[in-house]
Amino acid sequence: MKFSIRLLPLTFAAFLSLTSCKEATPSAELPDYGYLYCHMSDYGQWTAFAISRDGLNYEDIIGGDSIFSSYELARIEGGTRDAYITRRAKGQGYLMVTTDMNNSMTRALGKSSDWENFGIDLLTSDDLIHWQSTTFDFRQGPSVFCDAASSPDVYRDWSTICRVWAPQIFWDAAYRWPDGRQGGYFIYYSMLNRPEEGYDRMYYSYADSSFTRMTKPQVLFDWGYATIDADINFLPADGLYHMMIKKEGGKPGLFTATSPSLTGPWGEPVEDDFVSFEGDRKCEGVSAFQLIGEDDWRIAYIEYSSRPKHYRICKADRNMRNFSDPQDIQGVHGPQHGSFMRLTKSEYTRLKAWSDSIMAAKK
Repeated sequence: MKFSIRLLPLTFAAFLSLTSCKEATPSAELPDYGYLYCHMSDYGQWTAFAISRDGLNYEDIIGGDSIFSSYELARIEGGTRDAYITRRAKGQGYLMVTTDMNNSMTRALGKSSDWENFGIDLLTSDDLIHWQSTTFDFRQGPSVFCDAASSPDVYRDWSTICRVWAPQIFWDAAYRWPDGRQGGYFIYYSMLNRPEEGYDRMYYSYADSSFTRMTKPQVLFDWGYATIDADINFLPADGLYHMMIKKEGGKPGLFTATSPSLTGPWGEPVEDDFVSFEGDRKCEGVSAFQLIGEDDWRIAYIEYSSRPKHYRICKADRNMRNFSDPQDIQGVHGPQHGSFMRLTKSEYTRLKAWSDSIMAAKK
């Protein structure tokens, strides 16, 4: 089911150029027309889109097929998993990060496990449809990072890295680069180098405005057991950064920790108020978002140990506490680990028109 954007008819490509969003959305104004769910497909190693007007009931874009060629844009393994999408902090455009991983190609790639991978992909787009990428293979060590000589190394041997999972993005306006430029994209992810650490830990890097250069990883926190799939949001309600995360150690569930700053210190996870509806069933891939006009939060996640799997959206209050009322996402073919972004009417209409054109061409 892989789809390459290069297969677009020229007539429709011309149409896209006329309907592309030219104006930048002011940072203080959130789009108020609809929602984009950007996710890994549960039917393959690709990134899919679905759109919605109410944030709960969705319609697949191009039938849940790949929105770009993962084979071309993920240069290590040809698979894009765990997609996280957001807007550029300044000006027009969109950013995405994915896990560069294809666990259907383990033997062909010579990996020792289906759950090994070696890097991430940073992607940019001007219109949500045409994407380009920069791939970071962490096994290559300091040479792939823009601060190779000026910051410490977290590993003695980078070549033995065996996991780099689920990157996400947060704009940090206060970050200052060595040349005085201010503002950077805080990219956080879990990583494992088995010969040098006993479990997956959370790390972070900064990417510059081009979204093609990234600093070396630094440890974000270490709770003494494996942690993956973090999702960070700033809550005006208490002025703190809230991180929802999967703990691989301790009791199962999706937990919240808080910090006064992105880089920490991060407190221990709250043990008496967490997403616990699934009991002993396994959950991960958490993504928090707000519905238009609401101060409360919606928490989305994949419950993956049942057959069939369930992609849930539950409620939380304005403080990202008191989780309740889980329900399955509707209308998505193969929902999996992903993220949510609000859309303007022109963005929603453009994606719908693109999808309709592609689907009509397939008939």
